[in-house]
Amino acid sequence: MSDMNTAMIEKYRNSFLSEVEANVEEGEWVKMCMQCGVCAGSCPLGNAWEHTPQKIFMMIRAGKRDEVLTSDSMWMCTSCYNCIVRCPRELPITHIMHGLAHYAKRLGIVPKGQPTATFAQLFWDNLMKKGRVNELKLGIDLYFKVGEGMKTALKNKDIGLAMWKAKRLNPMEFFGGHSIKDVSGLHKIIAKAQELEDARIAKHGG
Repeated sequence: MSDMNTAMIEKYRNSFLSEVEANVEEGEWVKMCMQCGVCAGSCPLGNAWEHTPQKIFMMIRAGKRDEVLTSDSMWMCTSCYNCIVRCPRELPITHIMHGLAHYAKRLGIVPKGQPTATFAQLFWDNLMKKGRVNELKLGIDLYFKVGEGMKTALKNKDIGLAMWKAKRLNPMEFFGGHSIKDVSGLHKIIAKAQELEDARIAKHGG
């Protein structure tokens, strides 16, 4: 292989790593992974992942952009932090996986029908209305969004009744639930955070 071809391959391989470093939370740590596999062995959902974290990191370094960003692997993370606690190099693996999911969403390439992504969006939309999560409405929205609908709702009626009796289900939620005192203030904080994030992305050419 000629030196020119080798240089082109290296440029291709490094471009996605640079993209991740610039656009993904803690992305600069990806190159520190030594492929020991402790993260995969520590993950309670390790056998359910399409690609385990260390494989994702290897694919990033190999320039496999489409395979990484269209994977549902980063959406499988439950934030248990076992991987971070046990990583010999103390990589912030959980943050990187969530960062990759966020970046994929920002690019509009979330796997179709991904349940975690669906739940995350419903949770966020619910929270932003009044600054508090209306659990009843969130549950109903989720059931119907993922196609379970009334069937699942009826199946869980006994759980709902038990929660009601234990006062874990607030009757006010039927009428929209409680609101924080300053919803507009919350929206301003979120807008400012988004402004700062957009500026950071623009600075790094993301």
